Amino acid sequence: MMDYYDSLHLVMFSGKGGVGKTTISCSFARYWARKFPQEKILLISTDPAHSLGDVLQSEVKDIALAVTDLPNLSVQALDAQKLLLEFKAKYSYFLEILVERGSLADGGDLAPVWDLNWPGLNELMGLLEIQRLLAENEADRVIIDMAPSGHTLNLLRLKDFLDVILNSLELFQEKHRVITQSFKGSYTADEVDSFLVEMKHQLAEGRRLLQDEKFTGCLVVGISEPMCFSETERFLNSLETLDVPYAGLFINHILLNSELELDRYAEQQNLLNKYLNLNNNQPVFIVPQQRVEPLGGVALDSLASQIQKITSVELVPPPLIQWPTQVLPSFHDFINEGCKLIIIGGKGGVGKTTVAAAIAWASAQQHPDKKIQVISIDPAHSLGDAFGKDLGHEPISLTSNLCGQEIDANRVLEQFRGDYLWELADMISGEGSQADTTVNVAYVPEAWRQIMSQALPGIDEMLSLITVMDLLDSNQQDLIILDTAPTGHLLRFLEMPSALGDWLSWIFKLWLKYQDVLGRVDFMGRLRNLRQQVVQAQKKLKNSQHTQFIGVIQSEVAIISEHIRLTESLKNMGVNQRYIVQNRYSPEVEIDHSLFPEQTMIRLPGLPRSVEAIDRVKGAASLLFEVEELTANKR
Repeated sequence: MMDYYDSLHLVMFSGKGGVGKTTISCSFARYWARKFPQEKILLISTDPAHSLGDVLQSEVKDIALAVTDLPNLSVQALDAQKLLLEFKAKYSYFLEILVERGSLADGGDLAPVWDLNWPGLNELMGLLEIQRLLAENEADRVIIDMAPSGHTLNLLRLKDFLDVILNSLELFQEKHRVITQSFKGSYTADEVDSFLVEMKHQLAEGRRLLQDEKFTGCLVVGISEPMCFSETERFLNSLETLDVPYAGLFINHILLNSELELDRYAEQQNLLNKYLNLNNNQPVFIVPQQRVEPLGGVALDSLASQIQKITSVELVPPPLIQWPTQVLPSFHDFINEGCKLIIIGGKGGVGKTTVAAAIAWASAQQHPDKKIQVISIDPAHSLGDAFGKDLGHEPISLTSNLCGQEIDANRVLEQFRGDYLWELADMISGEGSQADTTVNVAYVPEAWRQIMSQALPGIDEMLSLITVMDLLDSNQQDLIILDTAPTGHLLRFLEMPSALGDWLSWIFKLWLKYQDVLGRVDFMGRLRNLRQQVVQAQKKLKNSQHTQFIGVIQSEVAIISEHIRLTESLKNMGVNQRYIVQNRYSPEVEIDHSLFPEQTMIRLPGLPRSVEAIDRVKGAASLLFEVEELTANKR
């Protein structure tokens, strides 16, 4: 069935975290390499927490390495920091000139920015590298293993973001042209003009190829679970608005025999029917559940041969509902221990949202006199799906003492612009300073406002941090539970206090150099207060009495390998991880405790499928905490 896409030259696999994007993209890449032995095939990952090496069972680096048994197939994991250094070496000279022409600053003042931690760096460098690969024909066919859906959309939206940035740089250059024309009577195009022409051409060509349905296809991977279906439906609608060619669905982990798990099979068939109905005339393929994880070339090739296209589904009635029994140990009482913030994290699709919702529900039941808030900071929100409610940016009551919220980064960004960014744009441009000129007013402030008007992909983490900081400072909630994005972007959130602090330090140094011209003492005072707030947030994240991180895993090699790496990163960052939840636990799939010697393993058995969303949350809560303790506190 893979030959359906043989006419394409670029395929991008995305979807909800944890559904098997990496496995299917690896299988697809090997299929293309075998089908087209004379062509150069490249498989790359843009996910900062990729699992290519775990699935291929081979070493994967930030340079393209040929696969041993398929020498025409190369594999590469993009390294955003390395790509940034290459971008800096190639373009920093021109960008520093343009900044100098578009602000009061010297070009050299921009130099420290290259060493700062950029929000959205993975997405930005990923898109630029994809466009470079396409423009320079480094491979005949490219397969991209994307980050989960929310961050895939961030990357794809960069096309418009880069257009605005380039237009702003053009305004900086236009100021230079007008001044030169005024003083010399004529203007001759310089090397910066050539740079702008080249960048416009590259962006236009990259946009053309990404939107050419004869060249590119976005293949969406899902599984037959309600939260995945809801996220997939939203993702497909977003792809349509971005003019990205959607080319089909791959539904993974499909049971072919109803006798294995009748409850799951009944839910699966119902959701497969829904997938068929939302699919916009594109094919739906099913990928059978494998007896063991398909790791390595032989298993991946076998998987490719089993993929089937479907056009109809036979529905079956759900079986009787059976709840599992609790497996000890259970969670302790977080509120009695003085905890204020719980961060739930792990690889995509492991059940983070269910665990976050269950902890929130149980804590609210244990302490009816306390205020609990559960918040999603994943740009592809599923928290509302878990509760069976439409959640939004404003908190919504779920019980008398529990509320839920899905942070809308655009709403927070609008507030952040009003509080800081518009004035920062005017300050950098020199508006209102002694350097005002007719040319300055005509071009430069508008250019900087255009830049500040854009939502830099990746800024979700910074804005989520600011929202959480405000909530913690207000002391209005006794406990906050965060449902986070998958691993790579979770780490970016946890690094954000340091990153934001470094950015603010750079702005302070810039202001000190030009304070006689810039003024704006009150504004700098507000930025200092923001920096103090960031420093306090960083201390709270590293305070084990205040903040606990709870990891969620399942018994799969790629998931466990990723969480081992995450655990090490958390330890290096000073973030306390006391518990790990093994979701969908069964006695047959025990995880070796020696892999996580410093954590207590909490086992959450598989939950029944054919129940309402809120019943699953309540059931999970009773399995994660002592049932007697919950009922005793409710009396």
